[in-house]
Amino acid sequence: MNTLRTGILLGALTGLLMLIGGYFGGKQGVVIAFIFAMVMNFGAYWFSDKLILRMYSAQEVSESEAPELYRMVKTLALKAGLPMPKVYIVPGDTPNAFATGRNENHAVVAVTEGILRILNRDELEGVIAHELSHIKNKDMLIGSIAATLAGAIVMLANMAQWAAIFGGASRDSDDEGGGFIGLILMAILAPIAATIIQMAISRSREYLADDGGAKVSGKPYGLANALDKLSRASHVIPMDANPSTAHMFIVNPLTGKSFMTLFSTHPPIEERIARLRSMRMP
Repeated sequence: MNTLRTGILLGALTGLLMLIGGYFGGKQGVVIAFIFAMVMNFGAYWFSDKLILRMYSAQEVSESEAPELYRMVKTLALKAGLPMPKVYIVPGDTPNAFATGRNENHAVVAVTEGILRILNRDELEGVIAHELSHIKNKDMLIGSIAATLAGAIVMLANMAQWAAIFGGASRDSDDEGGGFIGLILMAILAPIAATIIQMAISRSREYLADDGGAKVSGKPYGLANALDKLSRASHVIPMDANPSTAHMFIVNPLTGKSFMTLFSTHPPIEERIARLRSMRMP
């Protein structure tokens, strides 16, 4: 169901892009905006692992440096049918984790020092399995596609805004007022709609990763308990996270920042926990 929902939402983003491009610049407007967005997001997709790891001062660890964590990732990656990803530790007391990398052969699983302190083995296995499921589900690629479409929509909206400011708003000389209002509304509403759809895609992928993580670890209760602990801890020890990377973490690092929750990249934590606790493993 969540895979179908992701496809529908990506289709909605594509449809929104075509609608706005057709209104403002016809096919040429769509193509130009899409190419610019694709180039920018291709770069972000290709180098995202290096950027985010540097942003959070993450350090790669070997089996000799973190034997228990390394062996846990190796065992779960084998169960998931994945190549062994690189393992990183992020300094800081806030418990959280994320996966990055452009594909299965260039993947990274990163955990904070804080998460290693507060989770037991079953809970940590659930978290690692969740992140490995993101890698297996190609969520980095899907996120990049969504970002490309959303970025193109934002570019077209910005073009509409400048057209309105400099008098290019009217598509019909007999209806200049209507054309101006249409462009202003497009410039305001289109980026909001694109952001909402993009966040909905991110939430769908979180549900899929929860399901996949529970199946890989075989312990849905472990992941459920981990999410409960992480959610509580994020309120007590907030993370100084960049909003553009919030969707990558297993729990929203911006929890408690009311404005940010309007465009949440994560489903309600209570709902995720309830779904996991209702799962029955064979």
